[in-house]
Amino acid sequence: MSLDAASLFSLEGKRALLTGASGFLGQTLGETLVANGAELVVLGRSERVHELGATWGEPDRVQSHQVDMYDLDALEHVLDEIVAAGRIDILVNNAHEMGPATGFNTPEGRLERATRDQWLRNLTGGIYWAALTTQKVGEAMVAGGGGSIVNVASMYAAVSPSPQLYAGTEFTNPPGYSAAKAGLVAFTRYVAAFWGQHGVRANAILPGPFSNTSGSGPNAVPPDDPFLARLAARTTLGRVGAPNELAGALLFLASDASSFVTGHPLVVDGGWTAT
Repeated sequence: MSLDAASLFSLEGKRALLTGASGFLGQTLGETLVANGAELVVLGRSERVHELGATWGEPDRVQSHQVDMYDLDALEHVLDEIVAAGRIDILVNNAHEMGPATGFNTPEGRLERATRDQWLRNLTGGIYWAALTTQKVGEAMVAGGGGSIVNVASMYAAVSPSPQLYAGTEFTNPPGYSAAKAGLVAFTRYVAAFWGQHGVRANAILPGPFSNTSGSGPNAVPPDDPFLARLAARTTLGRVGAPNELAGALLFLASDASSFVTGHPLVVDGGWTAT
């Protein structure tokens, strides 16, 4: 194996699948994969998913599918089409609904009020979408002798949200989200254990505070919101992350640079969980 960085981290000749591609972090994850040579298939619920290839300057290397992943029949159909069109070498399970329906930033999402529907939507989006996609794509990976699966979890899979952080604000991080992301990390280890013998690696990225200050999306936060200062103060680096700061972690886990890394939760949180 070449120790040259361009070879170690290259995704040339690889075909990747990314879910949640039109979301806040998903757009940067997809751009990272394409920029480093991958042919990319993207799934997203928004119509914006069809614009991503042109946005990244690589319309010919990006195939898009608009699908509501809660429609499991439709999701299975799309996944079957994707797998039939060619083997997937890299799978990035990123999709998760983050809005009032899953309990974010609404009083109804708090521990004492969280509804059964919120719990089920978090667990479906946080674990089952990844499990179903992994089943569909992973079978070909196993048969083909390898592949890399990267599950996007959260630092809240490792630690609890701080009650003091959210006190007196309109922001809420629901219990179902933490439970789902912790479950996703456990699922990551399970896949790593059972499919490692076939050359399939499974790892997770645990992002920390990456706040959407773009002004669009259900969880957008104004750049001058005092809540951002609270987030920044909680990290050892004294700031929140920018989406492009996940690019290195993704590229490492997706590429041959991490060929002997599997079952690992890689925390990218600015030092949040260090103290």
